[in-house]
Amino acid sequence: MCRETLVPNLNLDRRRFLTSASALLALPRVFCAEDRASLFNGRDLAGWHVRNGPESAFYVSDGAIVASPSSAWPAWLATNREYENFDFSCEVFFKGWTDGGIYLHAPEHGRPGHCGLKINLFHQIDQEPKTNSMASVFPLIAPRRADLHKSGEWNRLRILHDWPALRVWMNGEAVQDVQLDRDPELSRRLRHGAVGLLALGYPFRFRNLTISELPGKQSWTTLFDGPEDMQKWFVSESNERAPVRFEPFGRVLRADGLGHIATKELYRDFELELYIRGARHHNGGVLFRSAGKGLTHARRYEIQLHDVPEAHFPTGSLYYLKRSIYPNIRDEEWFLFQLAARGTSCWVRIDGETILEYDKLTDLEPGHIELQAHQQGRWLEFKRVRIRPL
Repeated sequence: MCRETLVPNLNLDRRRFLTSASALLALPRVFCAEDRASLFNGRDLAGWHVRNGPESAFYVSDGAIVASPSSAWPAWLATNREYENFDFSCEVFFKGWTDGGIYLHAPEHGRPGHCGLKINLFHQIDQEPKTNSMASVFPLIAPRRADLHKSGEWNRLRILHDWPALRVWMNGEAVQDVQLDRDPELSRRLRHGAVGLLALGYPFRFRNLTISELPGKQSWTTLFDGPEDMQKWFVSESNERAPVRFEPFGRVLRADGLGHIATKELYRDFELELYIRGARHHNGGVLFRSAGKGLTHARRYEIQLHDVPEAHFPTGSLYYLKRSIYPNIRDEEWFLFQLAARGTSCWVRIDGETILEYDKLTDLEPGHIELQAHQQGRWLEFKRVRIRPL
């Protein structure tokens, strides 16, 4: 039997990116019970896994997911599955001082609350809502109210993400209604990823976690996610003294030597996502709108991969044209790399931080995407390479 849920009116008049109270008038939307999937079986953590922390960080007791003291930062609990648009709900219990959150669109690697979104969980009752209050889009957008939760009781939380709309209810009352595409920062966040529970070492309890998937609105093309995808690339340049090697090891593409591989397809306006890690002081790059001949042809734009903060063009720079803000990356650790190009403009984000913006591209013709290895012995690895034409 179907039940009704409420979805707010899409005709919105916002102060910054929030709706006025009148815009929160609801229209009925019907979901059938079979459309909702349980994310927790009440017995164990099947369907979930701990990231960046010990296995003991979360456990099950009395039909609830419980955070232990070892759930301290940076540990969090992630769904095995990833989601794009969805209607998520849960009940959360806390008592006394507590601080945590619900991650949306969390990446496999990188900072979940910066690459994706974090709906804040905080014990404090705030009569004047703040950007770190309960149910804030942390740390950017305050909720409409931050006095609807109760310590020592089960609180109902519902999160509806249907791009570009993000809506949140606390104990049945609407507290967030955001148009993500209207915020330059939020519009660049991931729109596909895991749902996560963050407890920061506090004894949160979660139960009745359910999700209803909504139709997706993005279409991505996989460029590399395993050996079978090597057919989508060709070696575009290789040095005789240090021949380039791009070798697939499962989902990881490892590069060494000196040279490039290029996509067989051409792209002009696009968004590119991949995970990258490298040896200490690695040197490489991501080329776009290239002639497909590596550095032997002048037609190319290059985003540098070079983990030396004081370098002339460090990681994220548009080589020759603009230096990046040096990102927070570590030797031999994966980071999320995002590159978008549209017309004369491009931007680069690393682990959820925009480190480069440039609006004076002059070559507007479609070209290849190329991956560069630029120094023998200073390996680079790439994972989950995918692209979305714009």
